[in-house]
Amino acid sequence: MEFPMNDPAVSATSDSAWLQNVFEQNECRLLHYCTRLVGSLEAAQDVVQDAFVRLCAQERARIEPIVTQWLYTVCRNRALDIMKKENRMNPLSDERAAECPSREPDQAAALERRDDAHSAAQLMEQLPDRQRELIRLKIEGGLSYREMAEVTGLTVSNVGYLLHMGIKALRESMQCRIEAADA
Repeated sequence: MEFPMNDPAVSATSDSAWLQNVFEQNECRLLHYCTRLVGSLEAAQDVVQDAFVRLCAQERARIEPIVTQWLYTVCRNRALDIMKKENRMNPLSDERAAECPSREPDQAAALERRDDAHSAAQLMEQLPDRQRELIRLKIEGGLSYREMAEVTGLTVSNVGYLLHMGIKALRESMQCRIEAADA
């Protein structure tokens, strides 16, 4: 049996499945990233929804190799537009973070990770904005240095330096907390 490669119905089904897969892989990470940028889950949902609407209008062949990076770039630019419009940037509260549904199968492990993440988030708030953003793009977004450079408009070497300095500062702060707790 021959597969109908040029059949528009097959192509539409394939594109729909691809979009669904991209959505499932990126939605939660983009929501967390955008919520931290705009300070509101509702605004973050609008930003992420807008990015996926824009993705639907893109040519799959052109966007597929860079889809994650493209989504982060669109979300970041849209979030920055919102922040400029509102002329404010609010930190994410614990209550807002709790509103994002967990997809963790083990709730006890998820709570323990949330406590660790809360401690790390407190330490991250002490970092400069750029370092915080790059750490989030790397850890939450899984972006490469090149992708982070394209998202933020920085050079790859500057991304590497800022990321290194931010992680080093976090490591030192966490070590100080551990030593203080042991004392």
